[in-house]
Amino acid sequence: MSAELVMTASALAAALMGLPALRRRLQLSRAKHRSLAGHSRMAKRVARWMPALHYDDARFFSADDAPAEVVAQRRAGFERLSKTLRERAPTTLALGAEAREGLPDLRFTGRYRVPFPFSAYARAHLPMGAFWASAQGVTLTDLDGNEHLDLTGSYGVNVFGVDFYKACMAEGAAMGAALGPVLGGYHPCVADNVARLKALSGMDDVSFHMSGTEAVMQAVRLARYHTGKRHLVRFTGAYHGWWEDVQPGPGNPLPPRETYTLKDMDDRALEVLRSRRDIACVLVNPIQALHPNRNAPGDSTLLDGSRSAHFDRAAYTRWLQRLREVCTERDIALIFDEVFVGFRLAKGGAQAYFGVQADLVCYGKTLGGGLPVGVVCGRRRWMERFREERPADICFARGTFNAHPYVMGAMNAFLRRLDDADIQTLYDTLDATWDERLQRFNRAMREAGLPLEAAALSTIWTINYTQPSRYHWLLQFYLRAHGLALSWVGTGRLVFSLTYTDADMDEVIRRFIAAGHAMQADGWWWCHPGLTHRRIRRQMAGELLQTAWQRFTRR
Repeated sequence: MSAELVMTASALAAALMGLPALRRRLQLSRAKHRSLAGHSRMAKRVARWMPALHYDDARFFSADDAPAEVVAQRRAGFERLSKTLRERAPTTLALGAEAREGLPDLRFTGRYRVPFPFSAYARAHLPMGAFWASAQGVTLTDLDGNEHLDLTGSYGVNVFGVDFYKACMAEGAAMGAALGPVLGGYHPCVADNVARLKALSGMDDVSFHMSGTEAVMQAVRLARYHTGKRHLVRFTGAYHGWWEDVQPGPGNPLPPRETYTLKDMDDRALEVLRSRRDIACVLVNPIQALHPNRNAPGDSTLLDGSRSAHFDRAAYTRWLQRLREVCTERDIALIFDEVFVGFRLAKGGAQAYFGVQADLVCYGKTLGGGLPVGVVCGRRRWMERFREERPADICFARGTFNAHPYVMGAMNAFLRRLDDADIQTLYDTLDATWDERLQRFNRAMREAGLPLEAAALSTIWTINYTQPSRYHWLLQFYLRAHGLALSWVGTGRLVFSLTYTDADMDEVIRRFIAAGHAMQADGWWWCHPGLTHRRIRRQMAGELLQTAWQRFTRR
Protein backbone atom coordinates (compact mmCIF):
# COMPACT_ATOMS: atom_id res chain seq x y z
CA MET A 1 0.00 0.00 0.00
CA SER A 2 1.36 3.39 -0.97
CA ALA A 3 2.27 6.02 1.58
CA GLU A 4 -0.48 8.26 0.24
CA LEU A 5 -3.13 5.58 0.79
CA VAL A 6 -1.82 4.92 4.30
CA MET A 7 -2.00 8.60 5.15
CA THR A 8 -5.49 8.91 3.65
CA ALA A 9 -6.71 5.85 5.53
CA SER A 10 -5.21 7.16 8.77
CA ALA A 11 -6.82 10.55 8.32
CA LEU A 12 -10.18 8.93 7.56
CA ALA A 13 -9.90 6.70 10.62
CA ALA A 14 -9.03 9.66 12.82
CA ALA A 15 -11.98 11.59 11.42
CA LEU A 16 -14.34 8.68 12.06
CA MET A 17 -13.01 8.25 15.58
CA GLY A 18 -13.68 11.94 16.20
CA LEU A 19 -17.26 11.82 14.98
CA PRO A 20 -18.84 10.73 18.30
CA ALA A 21 -17.09 13.54 20.17
CA LEU A 22 -18.13 16.01 17.48
CA ARG A 23 -21.69 14.76 17.64
CA ARG A 24 -21.78 15.17 21.42
CA ARG A 25 -20.34 18.66 21.13
CA LEU A 26 -22.98 19.61 18.56
CA GLN A 27 -25.73 18.10 20.69
CA LEU A 28 -24.55 20.11 23.69
CA SER A 29 -24.44 23.32 21.66
CA ARG A 30 -27.98 22.80 20.37
CA ALA A 31 -29.21 22.34 23.95
CA LYS A 32 -27.98 25.79 24.98
CA HIS A 33 -30.25 28.81 25.13
CA ARG A 34 -29.66 31.33 22.35
CA SER A 35 -28.68 34.19 24.60
CA LEU A 36 -25.62 35.32 26.49
CA ALA A 37 -27.16 33.80 29.62
CA GLY A 38 -26.97 30.44 27.86
CA HIS A 39 -23.39 30.91 26.63
CA SER A 40 -21.23 31.60 29.65
CA ARG A 41 -17.88 31.92 27.88
CA MET A 42 -19.27 34.33 25.31
CA ALA A 43 -20.91 36.34 28.09
CA LYS A 44 -17.54 36.69 29.84
CA ARG A 45 -15.89 37.85 26.61
CA VAL A 46 -18.61 40.46 26.07
CA ALA A 47 -18.29 41.59 29.70
CA ARG A 48 -14.52 42.06 29.29
CA TRP A 49 -14.99 43.99 26.07
CA MET A 50 -17.85 46.25 27.20
CA PRO A 51 -16.49 49.75 27.87
CA ALA A 52 -17.54 52.05 30.69
CA LEU A 53 -20.22 54.43 29.47
CA HIS A 54 -21.35 57.24 31.77
CA TYR A 55 -24.00 59.69 30.62
CA ASP A 56 -23.30 63.32 31.34
CA ASP A 57 -25.92 65.72 32.65
CA ALA A 58 -27.43 66.40 29.23
CA ARG A 59 -27.57 62.79 28.03
CA PHE A 60 -28.93 61.51 31.33
CA PHE A 61 -32.20 63.35 30.76
CA SER A 62 -32.46 62.82 27.00
CA ALA A 63 -31.19 59.29 26.37
CA ASP A 64 -34.35 58.65 24.34
CA ASP A 65 -33.98 61.94 22.41
CA ALA A 66 -36.95 63.51 24.18
CA PRO A 67 -37.94 67.07 23.15
CA ALA A 68 -36.73 70.05 25.16
CA GLU A 69 -39.98 70.55 27.06
CA VAL A 70 -39.95 66.91 28.27
CA VAL A 71 -36.29 67.22 29.29
CA ALA A 72 -37.15 70.32 31.33
CA GLN A 73 -40.05 68.44 32.91
CA ARG A 74 -37.72 65.59 33.85
CA ARG A 75 -35.11 67.88 35.34
CA ALA A 76 -37.64 69.54 37.61
CA GLY A 77 -39.07 66.19 38.69
CA PHE A 78 -35.62 64.74 39.28
CA GLU A 79 -34.68 67.63 41.55
CA ARG A 80 -37.89 67.17 43.56
CA LEU A 81 -37.27 63.43 43.89
CA SER A 82 -33.65 63.94 44.95
CA LYS A 83 -34.67 66.53 47.52
CA THR A 84 -37.39 64.27 48.93
CA LEU A 85 -35.05 61.31 49.35
CA ARG A 86 -32.36 63.44 51.04
CA GLU A 87 -34.62 65.40 53.34
CA ARG A 88 -36.64 62.42 54.55
CA ALA A 89 -33.70 60.33 55.76
CA PRO A 90 -30.59 62.40 56.59
CA THR A 91 -29.44 60.17 59.48
CA THR A 92 -29.97 56.95 57.52
CA LEU A 93 -28.11 58.31 54.50
CA ALA A 94 -25.25 59.70 56.58
CA LEU A 95 -24.56 56.32 58.17
CA GLY A 96 -24.70 54.68 54.75
CA ALA A 97 -22.13 57.11 53.38
CA GLU A 98 -19.86 56.42 56.35
CA ALA A 99 -20.19 52.62 56.16
CA ARG A 100 -19.72 52.52 52.40
CA GLU A 101 -16.03 53.33 52.88
CA GLY A 102 -15.47 49.97 54.55
CA LEU A 103 -18.26 47.85 53.03
CA PRO A 104 -17.61 46.71 49.44
CA ASP A 105 -21.07 45.10 49.43
CA LEU A 106 -22.63 48.55 49.74
CA ARG A 107 -20.43 49.96 47.00
CA PHE A 108 -21.41 47.06 44.73
CA THR A 109 -25.16 47.21 45.31
CA GLY A 110 -25.15 50.98 45.00
CA ARG A 111 -23.40 50.83 41.65
CA TYR A 112 -25.67 48.13 40.19
CA ARG A 113 -29.11 49.41 41.15
CA VAL A 114 -29.57 50.91 37.69
CA PRO A 115 -28.23 50.39 34.14
CA PHE A 116 -24.56 51.36 34.12
CA PRO A 117 -24.73 54.38 31.74
CA PHE A 118 -27.05 56.08 34.27
CA SER A 119 -25.35 54.73 37.40
CA ALA A 120 -22.81 57.44 38.28
CA TYR A 121 -25.26 60.32 37.92
CA ALA A 122 -28.01 58.45 39.77
CA ARG A 123 -25.67 57.59 42.66
CA ALA A 124 -24.69 61.21 43.02
CA HIS A 125 -28.26 62.51 43.15
CA LEU A 126 -30.61 59.69 44.23
CA PRO A 127 -29.33 58.31 47.56
CA MET A 128 -30.93 55.17 48.97
CA GLY A 129 -30.70 54.21 52.62
CA ALA A 130 -29.31 50.80 53.56
CA PHE A 131 -29.86 50.85 57.32
CA TRP A 132 -33.00 50.02 59.29
CA ALA A 133 -33.74 50.66 62.94
CA SER A 134 -36.63 48.25 63.44
CA ALA A 135 -39.14 45.94 61.79
CA GLN A 136 -42.67 45.15 62.84
CA GLY A 137 -45.64 43.58 61.08
CA VAL A 138 -45.11 44.20 57.37
CA THR A 139 -43.09 47.38 57.85
CA LEU A 140 -39.49 48.54 58.14
CA THR A 141 -38.54 51.73 59.97
CA ASP A 142 -35.36 53.62 59.07
CA LEU A 143 -33.07 55.58 61.40
CA ASP A 144 -35.12 58.74 60.82
CA GLY A 145 -38.40 57.14 61.90
CA ASN A 146 -39.81 56.71 58.37
CA GLU A 147 -41.98 53.62 58.07
CA HIS A 148 -41.95 51.63 54.83
CA LEU A 149 -43.97 48.65 53.66
CA ASP A 150 -41.49 45.80 53.28
CA LEU A 151 -41.29 44.31 49.78
CA THR A 152 -37.75 42.98 50.23
CA GLY A 153 -38.74 39.76 51.99
CA SER A 154 -35.22 39.66 53.46
CA TYR A 155 -34.02 37.83 50.33
CA GLY A 156 -36.72 35.19 50.83
CA VAL A 157 -36.26 34.56 54.55
CA ASN A 158 -39.40 36.40 55.59
CA VAL A 159 -42.24 34.02 54.70
CA PHE A 160 -44.40 34.45 57.80
CA GLY A 161 -43.61 38.01 58.87
CA VAL A 162 -40.90 39.48 61.08
CA ASP A 163 -42.86 39.03 64.31
CA PHE A 164 -43.04 35.28 63.64
CA TYR A 165 -39.26 35.09 63.21
CA LYS A 166 -38.51 37.29 66.19
CA ALA A 167 -40.44 34.77 68.29
CA CYS A 168 -38.57 31.82 66.71
CA MET A 169 -35.21 33.47 67.32
CA ALA A 170 -36.03 34.30 70.92
CA GLU A 171 -37.29 30.78 71.59
CA GLY A 172 -34.23 29.30 69.87
CA ALA A 173 -31.86 31.42 71.95
CA ALA A 174 -33.61 30.37 75.15
CA MET A 175 -33.53 26.73 74.08
CA GLY A 176 -29.82 26.80 73.23
CA ALA A 177 -28.69 28.98 76.15
CA ALA A 178 -27.79 26.08 78.43
CA LEU A 179 -25.29 24.74 75.86
CA GLY A 180 -24.19 28.11 74.52
CA PRO A 181 -21.26 27.74 72.09
CA VAL A 182 -20.76 23.98 72.59
CA LEU A 183 -20.21 22.52 69.12
CA GLY A 184 -19.53 19.07 67.75
CA GLY A 185 -22.16 17.38 69.87
CA TYR A 186 -25.87 18.05 69.36
CA HIS A 187 -28.60 19.81 71.24
CA PRO A 188 -31.51 17.41 71.90
CA CYS A 189 -33.81 19.42 69.61
CA VAL A 190 -31.72 18.25 66.64
CA ALA A 191 -33.34 14.82 66.80
CA ASP A 192 -36.78 16.42 66.53
CA ASN A 193 -35.60 18.64 63.67
CA VAL A 194 -34.38 15.60 61.75
CA ALA A 195 -37.67 13.75 62.23
CA ARG A 196 -39.71 16.76 61.12
CA LEU A 197 -37.51 17.46 58.10
CA LYS A 198 -37.68 13.83 57.00
CA ALA A 199 -41.47 14.00 57.15
CA LEU A 200 -41.66 17.32 55.27
CA SER A 201 -39.17 16.38 52.54
CA GLY A 202 -40.08 12.71 52.16
CA MET A 203 -36.39 11.85 52.48
CA ASP A 204 -34.36 9.40 54.59
CA ASP A 205 -31.49 11.53 55.86
CA VAL A 206 -30.66 15.12 56.82
CA SER A 207 -27.40 17.07 57.09
CA PHE A 208 -26.97 20.58 58.49
CA HIS A 209 -24.77 23.33 57.06
CA MET A 210 -24.10 27.02 57.58
CA SER A 211 -25.73 28.49 54.46
CA GLY A 212 -27.86 27.59 51.48
CA THR A 213 -24.86 27.86 49.20
CA GLU A 214 -22.95 25.39 51.35
CA ALA A 215 -25.91 23.00 51.31
CA VAL A 216 -25.97 23.00 47.50
CA MET A 217 -22.20 22.45 47.45
CA GLN A 218 -22.61 19.38 49.65
CA ALA A 219 -25.46 17.97 47.54
CA VAL A 220 -23.34 18.23 44.39
CA ARG A 221 -20.34 16.78 46.23
CA LEU A 222 -22.40 13.74 47.29
CA ALA A 223 -23.73 13.24 43.75
CA ARG A 224 -20.18 13.23 42.38
CA TYR A 225 -19.06 10.83 45.10
CA HIS A 226 -21.77 8.29 44.45
CA THR A 227 -21.72 8.44 40.63
CA GLY A 228 -17.99 8.86 40.10
CA LYS A 229 -18.82 11.57 37.54
CA ARG A 230 -17.66 15.17 37.55
CA HIS A 231 -20.09 17.28 35.55
CA LEU A 232 -23.30 18.89 36.68
CA VAL A 233 -26.14 20.45 34.72
CA ARG A 234 -27.76 23.74 35.60
CA PHE A 235 -30.35 25.60 33.55
CA THR A 236 -29.99 28.99 31.93
CA GLY A 237 -30.40 31.87 34.36
CA ALA A 238 -30.61 29.74 37.51
CA TYR A 239 -28.74 30.80 40.63
CA HIS A 240 -27.28 28.18 42.98
CA GLY A 241 -24.83 30.27 44.97
CA TRP A 242 -21.58 31.91 43.89
CA TRP A 243 -19.25 28.94 44.28
CA GLU A 244 -16.87 27.47 41.66
CA ASP A 245 -18.28 27.57 38.12
CA VAL A 246 -21.88 26.87 39.15
CA GLN A 247 -22.41 30.60 38.66
CA PRO A 248 -20.75 30.88 35.25
CA GLY A 249 -20.38 33.96 33.11
CA PRO A 250 -19.98 37.54 34.43
CA GLY A 251 -19.55 37.55 38.19
CA ASN A 252 -17.21 34.56 38.26
CA PRO A 253 -13.50 35.08 37.53
CA LEU A 254 -13.20 31.51 36.19
CA PRO A 255 -14.71 30.02 33.02
CA PRO A 256 -17.00 26.96 33.33
CA ARG A 257 -15.05 23.71 33.65
CA GLU A 258 -17.43 21.10 35.01
CA THR A 259 -20.81 22.79 34.58
CA TYR A 260 -23.10 22.43 31.58
CA THR A 261 -25.65 25.22 31.21
CA LEU A 262 -28.64 23.95 29.23
CA LYS A 263 -31.90 25.43 28.04
CA ASP A 264 -34.71 25.09 30.56
CA MET A 265 -37.94 23.33 29.53
CA ASP A 266 -36.44 22.02 26.29
CA ASP A 267 -36.33 18.56 24.70
CA ARG A 268 -32.73 19.00 23.58
CA ALA A 269 -31.61 19.37 27.19
CA LEU A 270 -33.22 16.00 27.94
CA GLU A 271 -31.38 14.48 24.97
CA VAL A 272 -28.07 15.61 26.48
CA LEU A 273 -28.97 13.99 29.79
CA ARG A 274 -29.93 10.75 28.05
CA SER A 275 -26.80 10.47 25.93
CA ARG A 276 -23.87 11.74 28.02
CA ARG A 277 -22.06 9.57 30.56
CA ASP A 278 -20.24 12.27 32.52
CA ILE A 279 -23.19 13.94 34.35
CA ALA A 280 -23.45 13.40 38.10
CA CYS A 281 -26.44 15.61 38.86
CA VAL A 282 -28.98 18.12 37.64
CA LEU A 283 -29.64 21.28 39.67
CA VAL A 284 -33.12 22.81 39.60
CA ASN A 285 -34.02 26.13 41.21
CA PRO A 286 -37.85 26.32 41.16
CA ILE A 287 -37.84 30.13 41.10
CA GLN A 288 -36.92 29.76 37.40
CA ALA A 289 -40.54 28.76 36.77
CA LEU A 290 -41.28 32.50 36.89
CA HIS A 291 -38.65 33.45 34.29
CA PRO A 292 -37.30 30.35 32.47
CA ASN A 293 -33.96 30.82 30.71
CA ARG A 294 -33.48 34.31 32.09
CA ASN A 295 -31.23 35.58 34.84
CA ALA A 296 -32.85 36.83 38.01
CA PRO A 297 -34.52 40.10 36.97
CA GLY A 298 -32.99 43.27 38.34
CA ASP A 299 -33.31 46.93 37.44
CA SER A 300 -29.61 47.16 36.56
CA THR A 301 -30.37 45.30 33.31
CA LEU A 302 -33.63 47.16 32.61
CA LEU A 303 -32.29 48.81 29.48
CA ASP A 304 -35.42 48.92 27.32
CA GLY A 305 -38.35 47.52 29.28
CA SER A 306 -38.48 44.16 27.51
CA ARG A 307 -38.32 42.24 30.81
CA SER A 308 -40.52 39.19 30.59
CA ALA A 309 -41.76 37.02 33.45
CA HIS A 310 -44.65 34.57 33.42
CA PHE A 311 -45.55 31.51 35.48
CA ASP A 312 -47.25 28.47 33.94
CA ARG A 313 -47.62 25.92 36.71
CA ALA A 314 -48.90 23.10 34.50
CA ALA A 315 -46.09 23.47 31.96
CA TYR A 316 -43.37 23.63 34.59
CA THR A 317 -44.82 20.66 36.45
CA ARG A 318 -44.74 18.57 33.30
CA TRP A 319 -41.15 19.62 32.66
CA LEU A 320 -40.08 18.54 36.14
CA GLN A 321 -41.86 15.22 35.68
CA ARG A 322 -39.99 14.57 32.44
CA LEU A 323 -36.73 15.61 34.07
CA ARG A 324 -37.43 13.20 36.92
CA GLU A 325 -38.00 10.35 34.43
CA VAL A 326 -34.72 10.96 32.59
CA CYS A 327 -32.67 11.30 35.79
CA THR A 328 -34.11 8.04 37.10
CA GLU A 329 -33.40 6.32 33.79
CA ARG A 330 -29.78 7.52 33.68
CA ASP A 331 -29.05 7.32 37.45
CA ILE A 332 -28.39 11.06 37.63
CA ALA A 333 -29.08 12.79 40.94
CA LEU A 334 -31.95 15.27 40.65
CA ILE A 335 -31.28 18.08 43.12
CA PHE A 336 -33.91 20.66 44.02
CA ASP A 337 -32.32 23.89 45.23
CA GLU A 338 -35.16 25.22 47.40
CA VAL A 339 -32.97 27.63 49.33
CA PHE A 340 -35.08 30.57 48.13
CA VAL A 341 -38.56 29.08 47.63
CA GLY A 342 -38.54 26.39 50.31
CA PHE A 343 -41.72 26.46 52.47
CA ARG A 344 -42.94 29.56 50.61
CA LEU A 345 -44.97 27.64 48.02
CA ALA A 346 -46.29 24.86 50.26
CA LYS A 347 -45.65 23.24 53.63
CA GLY A 348 -43.74 20.48 51.81
CA GLY A 349 -41.88 22.98 49.63
CA ALA A 350 -41.57 22.90 45.86
CA GLN A 351 -41.54 19.10 45.83
CA ALA A 352 -45.08 19.09 47.25
CA TYR A 353 -46.19 22.10 45.18
CA PHE A 354 -45.18 20.55 41.85
CA GLY A 355 -45.71 16.94 42.92
CA VAL A 356 -42.20 15.81 41.93
CA GLN A 357 -39.77 14.07 44.28
CA ALA A 358 -36.07 14.92 44.00
CA ASP A 359 -33.15 12.73 45.08
CA LEU A 360 -31.66 15.52 47.16
CA VAL A 361 -33.28 18.77 48.26
CA CYS A 362 -31.52 21.81 49.70
CA TYR A 363 -33.09 24.30 52.08
CA GLY A 364 -31.92 27.50 53.74
CA LYS A 365 -33.27 31.01 54.34
CA THR A 366 -36.55 30.70 56.23
CA LEU A 367 -35.86 27.24 57.70
CA GLY A 368 -33.45 28.71 60.24
CA GLY A 369 -36.32 30.59 61.87
CA GLY A 370 -34.52 33.87 61.16
CA LEU A 371 -30.95 32.61 61.70
CA PRO A 372 -28.56 31.52 58.90
CA VAL A 373 -28.66 27.85 57.96
CA GLY A 374 -28.37 25.32 55.15
CA VAL A 375 -29.88 21.85 55.04
CA VAL A 376 -29.63 18.88 52.69
CA CYS A 377 -32.31 16.18 52.80
CA GLY A 378 -31.88 13.11 50.63
CA ARG A 379 -32.33 9.44 49.95
CA ARG A 380 -30.00 7.19 51.93
CA ARG A 381 -28.15 5.98 48.83
CA TRP A 382 -27.16 9.58 48.01
CA MET A 383 -26.51 10.83 51.54
CA GLU A 384 -24.08 8.19 52.82
CA ARG A 385 -20.52 9.54 53.12
CA PHE A 386 -18.57 6.29 53.20
CA ARG A 387 -18.42 2.90 51.52
CA GLU A 388 -18.65 -0.14 53.77
CA GLU A 389 -16.50 -2.24 51.44
CA ARG A 390 -13.81 0.48 50.96
CA PRO A 391 -13.17 2.16 54.34
CA ALA A 392 -10.71 4.77 53.01
CA ASP A 393 -13.08 5.96 50.26
CA ILE A 394 -15.07 8.65 52.04
CA CYS A 395 -16.86 11.92 51.23
CA PHE A 396 -15.83 14.23 54.04
CA ALA A 397 -18.03 17.19 54.95
CA ARG A 398 -18.06 18.93 58.32
CA GLY A 399 -18.32 22.50 59.51
CA THR A 400 -17.56 24.10 62.85
CA PHE A 401 -20.93 25.80 63.17
CA ASN A 402 -23.08 23.09 61.61
CA ALA A 403 -26.00 22.41 63.97
CA HIS A 404 -25.22 25.36 66.27
CA PRO A 405 -27.52 25.11 69.34
CA TYR A 406 -29.09 28.54 68.81
CA VAL A 407 -29.74 27.88 65.12
CA MET A 408 -31.14 24.44 65.82
CA GLY A 409 -33.38 25.92 68.50
CA ALA A 410 -34.75 28.58 66.14
CA MET A 411 -35.24 25.91 63.47
CA ASN A 412 -37.14 23.75 65.94
CA ALA A 413 -39.40 26.65 66.83
CA PHE A 414 -40.02 27.27 63.12
CA LEU A 415 -40.78 23.64 62.33
CA ARG A 416 -43.16 23.28 65.28
CA ARG A 417 -45.05 26.41 64.22
CA LEU A 418 -45.63 24.92 60.78
CA ASP A 419 -48.15 22.62 62.47
CA ASP A 420 -50.17 25.52 63.90
CA ALA A 421 -53.73 25.82 62.60
CA ASP A 422 -53.29 29.44 61.48
CA ILE A 423 -50.20 28.54 59.41
CA GLN A 424 -52.08 25.64 57.82
CA THR A 425 -54.91 28.03 56.95
CA LEU A 426 -52.41 30.33 55.21
CA TYR A 427 -51.19 27.40 53.11
CA ASP A 428 -54.71 26.16 52.33
CA THR A 429 -55.72 29.51 50.85
CA LEU A 430 -52.30 30.54 49.50
CA ASP A 431 -52.85 30.21 45.75
CA ALA A 432 -56.37 31.63 45.73
CA THR A 433 -55.37 34.59 47.91
CA TRP A 434 -52.31 35.60 45.94
CA ASP A 435 -53.82 34.95 42.51
CA GLU A 436 -56.64 37.35 43.43
CA ARG A 437 -54.15 39.94 44.69
CA LEU A 438 -52.12 39.71 41.51
CA GLN A 439 -55.22 40.24 39.39
CA ARG A 440 -56.30 43.15 41.59
CA PHE A 441 -52.87 44.78 41.28
CA ASN A 442 -52.77 44.45 37.49
CA ARG A 443 -56.34 45.70 37.11
CA ALA A 444 -55.52 48.73 39.24
CA MET A 445 -52.42 49.53 37.16
CA ARG A 446 -54.43 49.37 33.92
CA GLU A 447 -57.20 51.54 35.31
CA ALA A 448 -54.60 54.05 36.53
CA GLY A 449 -53.11 54.24 33.02
CA LEU A 450 -49.68 53.03 34.13
CA PRO A 451 -47.39 50.85 31.96
CA LEU A 452 -46.98 48.27 34.75
CA GLU A 453 -47.96 44.64 35.04
CA ALA A 454 -46.88 42.11 37.66
CA ALA A 455 -46.10 38.43 37.11
CA ALA A 456 -45.91 36.14 40.10
CA LEU A 457 -44.92 32.80 41.53
CA SER A 458 -47.14 32.92 44.60
CA THR A 459 -45.70 35.69 46.83
CA ILE A 460 -42.67 36.34 44.60
CA TRP A 461 -43.48 39.07 42.08
CA THR A 462 -41.71 40.70 39.14
CA ILE A 463 -42.85 43.99 37.61
CA ASN A 464 -43.03 43.92 33.82
CA TYR A 465 -43.38 47.04 31.69
CA THR A 466 -45.91 47.37 28.88
CA GLN A 467 -44.11 50.00 26.80
CA PRO A 468 -40.49 50.58 25.74
CA SER A 469 -38.50 53.14 27.72
CA ARG A 470 -34.94 53.94 28.78
CA TYR A 471 -36.14 55.02 32.22
CA HIS A 472 -38.22 52.24 33.82
CA TRP A 473 -35.42 51.71 36.36
CA LEU A 474 -36.32 55.05 37.98
CA LEU A 475 -39.54 53.61 39.39
CA GLN A 476 -37.69 52.05 42.35
CA PHE A 477 -36.72 55.54 43.57
CA TYR A 478 -40.27 56.88 43.27
CA LEU A 479 -41.51 53.83 45.16
CA ARG A 480 -39.00 54.50 47.95
CA ALA A 481 -40.17 58.11 48.14
CA HIS A 482 -43.72 56.78 48.60
CA GLY A 483 -42.78 54.46 51.44
CA LEU A 484 -42.18 51.12 49.72
CA ALA A 485 -38.91 49.33 50.56
CA LEU A 486 -37.41 47.19 47.76
CA SER A 487 -34.18 45.23 47.73
CA TRP A 488 -31.26 46.48 45.65
CA VAL A 489 -32.55 44.64 42.54
CA GLY A 490 -35.48 47.04 42.50
CA THR A 491 -38.71 46.09 40.75
CA GLY A 492 -37.22 42.85 39.42
CA ARG A 493 -38.21 40.96 42.55
CA LEU A 494 -40.80 41.91 45.15
CA VAL A 495 -41.12 39.37 47.97
CA PHE A 496 -44.19 39.51 50.19
CA SER A 497 -44.69 37.77 53.51
CA LEU A 498 -47.75 35.57 53.85
CA THR A 499 -48.95 37.84 56.64
CA TYR A 500 -49.86 40.66 54.23
CA THR A 501 -53.56 41.37 54.65
CA ASP A 502 -55.97 42.62 52.00
CA ALA A 503 -55.75 46.05 53.60
CA ASP A 504 -51.94 45.93 53.38
CA MET A 505 -52.16 45.00 49.70
CA ASP A 506 -54.58 47.85 49.06
CA GLU A 507 -51.99 50.20 50.56
CA VAL A 508 -49.21 48.72 48.38
CA ILE A 509 -51.40 49.28 45.32
CA ARG A 510 -52.23 52.83 46.39
CA ARG A 511 -48.55 53.69 46.83
CA PHE A 512 -47.61 52.06 43.52
CA ILE A 513 -50.20 54.18 41.74
CA ALA A 514 -49.05 57.35 43.51
CA ALA A 515 -45.40 56.64 42.63
CA GLY A 516 -46.29 55.74 39.06
CA HIS A 517 -48.35 58.86 38.54
CA ALA A 518 -45.52 61.00 39.95
CA MET A 519 -43.05 59.38 37.56
CA GLN A 520 -45.49 59.82 34.69
CA ALA A 521 -46.09 63.47 35.56
CA ASP A 522 -42.33 64.08 35.58
CA GLY A 523 -42.09 62.99 31.95
CA TRP A 524 -40.07 59.79 32.32
CA TRP A 525 -42.62 57.68 30.45
CA TRP A 526 -42.80 60.02 27.49
CA CYS A 527 -42.50 57.76 24.46
CA HIS A 528 -41.84 58.59 20.84
CA PRO A 529 -44.46 56.86 18.63
CA GLY A 530 -41.75 54.99 16.75
CA LEU A 531 -39.81 53.82 19.80
CA THR A 532 -39.37 50.05 20.13
CA HIS A 533 -37.31 47.73 22.33
CA ARG A 534 -35.16 46.85 19.31
CA ARG A 535 -34.53 50.48 18.50
CA ILE A 536 -33.38 51.15 22.07
CA ARG A 537 -31.03 48.15 21.98
CA ARG A 538 -29.56 49.26 18.66
CA GLN A 539 -29.06 52.78 19.98
CA MET A 540 -27.35 51.39 23.06
CA ALA A 541 -25.11 49.15 20.95
CA GLY A 542 -24.13 52.14 18.83
CA GLU A 543 -23.19 54.17 21.90
CA LEU A 544 -21.05 51.33 23.25
CA LEU A 545 -19.27 50.85 19.94
CA GLN A 546 -18.56 54.56 19.70
CA THR A 547 -17.21 54.58 23.27
CA ALA A 548 -15.03 51.55 22.55
CA TRP A 549 -13.68 53.16 19.38
CA GLN A 550 -12.85 56.38 21.19
CA ARG A 551 -11.03 54.45 23.88
CA PHE A 552 -9.11 52.51 21.25
CA THR A 553 -8.07 55.61 19.29
CA ARG A 554 -6.82 57.34 22.45
CA ARG A 555 -4.26 54.60 23.11
